[in-house]
Amino acid sequence: MSYIFPPAEIPSVPINGSEECYPVNRIYCVGQNYSDHVKEMGGDPKKNPPVFFSKPANSIVTNNSPVKFPSATNNLHHEVELVVALRGGGENIEVSAALQCVFGYAVGIDFTRRDLQAAAKESGRPWDTAKGFDQSAPISAITPFGEEKQPGEGRIALSLNGEIKQDGTLAEMIWSVAEIIAELSNFYELRAGDLIFTGTPSGVSSVSPGDHLQAEIAGIGEIEFDIVS
Repeated sequence: MSYIFPPAEIPSVPINGSEECYPVNRIYCVGQNYSDHVKEMGGDPKKNPPVFFSKPANSIVTNNSPVKFPSATNNLHHEVELVVALRGGGENIEVSAALQCVFGYAVGIDFTRRDLQAAAKESGRPWDTAKGFDQSAPISAITPFGEEKQPGEGRIALSLNGEIKQDGTLAEMIWSVAEIIAELSNFYELRAGDLIFTGTPSGVSSVSPGDHLQAEIAGIGEIEFDIVS
């Protein structure tokens, strides 16, 4: 088959302990998956189903490369997240079988043009320009998980210029990895190469050119990089 111009390279993520790379198919994201305020007020965090949105596969940034501050925003926010890398998938997956789809986990940052997101929410419009822009999904190398597919309940944290901004645990997730995979498979046929960003704990804040971010998840990995103009 011939093309009118060379096709784009397949986005990929390094794998810890391997010279092979993980090819990215799609990126799904979960919103509102840490709800301390709801729990503190005695509400039911699972009253509503998970909120899903997506990012382009080529929005990833790997190898701790600098991230360019995006256009059209004056309020860019960081959101550290556990990222699930799938090795398989399907439709209408049962929760009990969902973890068998997991290849491994990584640390990711879901960057958000918060001003654009607020405007979209107010007008009832989609979040695409707030979430799915270039370099909006920095990610660490993927740590493969063998027989034990659970990511654990360890610490998830992010510091900005050496100051801790986000500090929680995976145990605080409202929807577990298995529940997220199962629910997402009701809307999409999941496939090997899909990445799922699973939501962020409290403490998100704005970043500017010149800032340095460092994030880690216990037992998974870490990521650090600079924001450049």
